[in-house]
Amino acid sequence: MTTATELPVESTGVLVRRRAVLPIRQGYARIKRLLDVAVCLALLPPALFVLGLCALMVRLGDPGPAFFTQWRTGRGGRRFKMFKLRTMVKNAAELKERYAHLNELTWPDFMIKDDPRVTPVGRILRKTSLDELPQIFNILRGDMSLVGPRPSSFDAGTYHLWQTERLEVLPGITGLAQVNGRNDIDFDEKLRWDVQYVECRSLRLDLGILFRTAVVLFSRRGAY
Repeated sequence: MTTATELPVESTGVLVRRRAVLPIRQGYARIKRLLDVAVCLALLPPALFVLGLCALMVRLGDPGPAFFTQWRTGRGGRRFKMFKLRTMVKNAAELKERYAHLNELTWPDFMIKDDPRVTPVGRILRKTSLDELPQIFNILRGDMSLVGPRPSSFDAGTYHLWQTERLEVLPGITGLAQVNGRNDIDFDEKLRWDVQYVECRSLRLDLGILFRTAVVLFSRRGAY
């Protein structure tokens, strides 16, 4: 029989159980997947309506595609295409090198609070996190979950060995790092929160993170 100790995650207000041995509880992964699909299907009709409005705003604000896909790293280091609403000018990728000196995080993480590549409509979408709404389709496809480490744009070869533990689970739309600093913390600190999630994951923790995410979205803390 494994022993366990209780570990409070202060920022989430959730008491999680760190197990001395880390196998998933029987049935946890299956219930988590059912919860993901059920929530996404329930939200799909209003989500499609909101996505239509947002897509129209993006097109009117800056000519070009309303949506874009970006390669991200998922469970087991597998690369997949993550869906987002476009918040930057069409040639943002080409302009990244020009503004690299403004990066406020440790490479390979990249973030500029007042990124000049972001369009006026894009700033609204980012502040409200509506640009992430298309990831509901990534969840339905099985690429992502509601809760888990945010998938990185760089591949697993960039990670140090201790950081690869985050790749044991599906990436999520939100996670411990997102409710404990979001874009205000650097890659290493995000990774520490992600590893803690992997080691302590449970339905109770997932529900606590979802609740805290709603609070963070309302406050718009760390949204750039």
